[in-house]
Amino acid sequence: MSAIFIQIRCKPGSTYRVAEEIVLRELHSELYSTSGDYDLLLKLYVPDGQDVGRYVNEQLLDVPGIERSHTIMTFNAF
Repeated sequence: MSAIFIQIRCKPGSTYRVAEEIVLRELHSELYSTSGDYDLLLKLYVPDGQDVGRYVNEQLLDVPGIERSHTIMTFNAF
């Protein structure tokens, strides 16, 4: 499995609803509220053999209230 991090910007006033929906979908390994340009930081593991872009789009980005996302791919843990 590959770990990826996704920064999520939510529509104003929707951050807690977005976070609750992500938790209900049980996709995440870790989910944090953040300050700065993005509202949430999500760590998840993409199953082996899955296309990362398709997985993120189909499993996460249809959550109502998500305005923008930024995905960070990981390769090796040290």
